[in-house]
Amino acid sequence: MADETILILLLSDSNLPTGSFVASSGLESFLKHGFGFVPSPSPIPLPVASGTPSNDSGTIGGVNHSHPIPPTTTSISKAEAITTFIRDSLSTYAPSALPFVSDAHYVVSALQSSGGGKEAASRTLELLKELDALYEAMTLNHVARRASKAQGVALLSLYSKGFSRPPGLGLHFSPPAANGNANASEGGIDDATDADTRMATLVDAFKLAVRRGDTDAHGHLPVCWGVLCAALGLSLARTQHLHLYLHARSLLSAAVRLNTIGPYAAQQILLHVGGALVDAQLGKCARLRTGVLIAEVSNSSTDGGAGTNEKQERGWDETTDGPATTWPLGEILAARHDLQHSRIFNS
Repeated sequence: MADETILILLLSDSNLPTGSFVASSGLESFLKHGFGFVPSPSPIPLPVASGTPSNDSGTIGGVNHSHPIPPTTTSISKAEAITTFIRDSLSTYAPSALPFVSDAHYVVSALQSSGGGKEAASRTLELLKELDALYEAMTLNHVARRASKAQGVALLSLYSKGFSRPPGLGLHFSPPAANGNANASEGGIDDATDADTRMATLVDAFKLAVRRGDTDAHGHLPVCWGVLCAALGLSLARTQHLHLYLHARSLLSAAVRLNTIGPYAAQQILLHVGGALVDAQLGKCARLRTGVLIAEVSNSSTDGGAGTNEKQERGWDETTDGPATTWPLGEILAARHDLQHSRIFNS
């Protein structure tokens, strides 16, 4: 099991082939529709030369100037506008996505820790499909669905091709057992290899179901992120936090490429504001769950742990504890992404 620090550094690498580079999560459409700039406090009045004839209707020299020149924007107001968009985007993405991240992480972690057999793995796969189908139904526009699927499948491929352990790699560099017992060390290697094989088999089966076009398998980003992080052994708290952080960072990256703010301003926002925005939403939404796992009984001892924690799910209320979307304007503008005459991103 890799150290969590190493995993976080790997997963937060901007060069990771996840497909997030081509997604703006609605920011491009938001800006193109004119919502991206905060106006100056007061408009600039149109200067009128002395002696120029005018009338009460605002016509000066034959031209109607009843409205002043539109207010200007500054680099500061652009940064504020981007920060506001990040806040609003996080406020709707966190409650809609984190429940799926959490539940997907739970079912995969349960399988990994229990060492369940084929029956448990099959049940885990069915639960992942059920989560995926629910997220498909809750994603309100085709643009968001398209981007989510593209990035989700990329994460599954990343695990299979980039993070799974190739046969024999690293075995000669494994540290010796603490008590010097070579057999104990070999046993630890065998256990790790078995766990890696079990996770690789599950991820490959899920990816195959998505590629095959199974009815309930779509490969959405939150579900696949939970699967990836659980398979790598990253804790749920770290998984949730990193997911929201990367969402905020991708928005700032898109803002820079749209030439709305500069790279230095993006780093300032991420350092001084982004972390606080992420933490605020994490505090509100970390406990949310989808409700898919409620029907599962806490039967880890009998079926390999494909169920859920009954105590955790007791008293679950869909209204207060379930996923939700909270920003209708963002959804509408994101759905109009494909109507732009020219566009850089696919969402």
